[in-house]
Amino acid sequence: MNKKVTKGIHHITAIVGNPQENVDFYTGVLGLRLVKKTVNFDDPGTYHLYFGNDGGRPGTIMTFFPWPGAYKGRIGTGQVGVTTFVVPEGALDFWENRLSAFKISVKKEKRFGEDYLQFEDPHGLQLEIVARQEGPESEWNFDGISRNEAVKGFGGAVLLSGAPHQTADLLEQVMGLEKVGQEGNYLRFRAVGDLGNVIDIPLKASPMGQMGAGTVHHIAWRAKDVEEHQEWQKQVANSGFHPTQILDRQYFNAIYFREPGGLLFEIATDPPGFDRDEPAETMGEQLMLPPWLEAKREQIEAVLLPVTVRTLNSK
Repeated sequence: MNKKVTKGIHHITAIVGNPQENVDFYTGVLGLRLVKKTVNFDDPGTYHLYFGNDGGRPGTIMTFFPWPGAYKGRIGTGQVGVTTFVVPEGALDFWENRLSAFKISVKKEKRFGEDYLQFEDPHGLQLEIVARQEGPESEWNFDGISRNEAVKGFGGAVLLSGAPHQTADLLEQVMGLEKVGQEGNYLRFRAVGDLGNVIDIPLKASPMGQMGAGTVHHIAWRAKDVEEHQEWQKQVANSGFHPTQILDRQYFNAIYFREPGGLLFEIATDPPGFDRDEPAETMGEQLMLPPWLEAKREQIEAVLLPVTVRTLNSK
């Protein structure tokens, strides 16, 4: 079996609060497309919302479990500390102005020679935007955000590991990322894909994270197809980790395992994608349920809070 190498991040899944606030921020402020409105298969009374580029391409997908009234989590060791979005070169000024217009506090940081805009979503999730040339532009236009400014997808993530050097070894030896180097407190790694491909790991420990609203639940890496996914399961197991059985998540297959620094890793297949159960042109407009929950649609819709994609007033 040839050693598998991931192209980078498939998706990142986080826990947040009110679902309308979640939709307002990621569509109304960041201009992402709501590509799938479904439910948490393990808790069907809760949404599972997916946001991404025009097609919901792997490497662009931020997903959420919004629990109204959920207790506040604490970002720390064993979690993704910062989720990085990437925009076209020359677009950082646009985003600094747009975030400021929505009265979102922005902090500037430089890492590995790149400029970052750092901010929080309404529920405390730590986000940042970086500008890079690589990666295709998004074709999704919303509220005057053109393809010259629109979020392309993920730039990468900052992983808060309780064992940073062991996490680094896993990224290199198991997942196939390349070590770029070290700058101050950070190690940097790069995957071979053009989106979701840059991972930074701080060497200085953080307090232990606590799962709750405003924290990332897991980070998922890309597998090319179902056949490669099965090989990934073997590769992870042969490397001394304990992957789950392969799970059908409707829009991708998934395996999960806990890495040495405490983060929950997933490996997810690129296919079948989000247009498997609704037309690509209208993705995200209707509540989509898996076949085994369709009979309970009426009860499920009765407990879910309605959500609407809408243009927000930044004045």
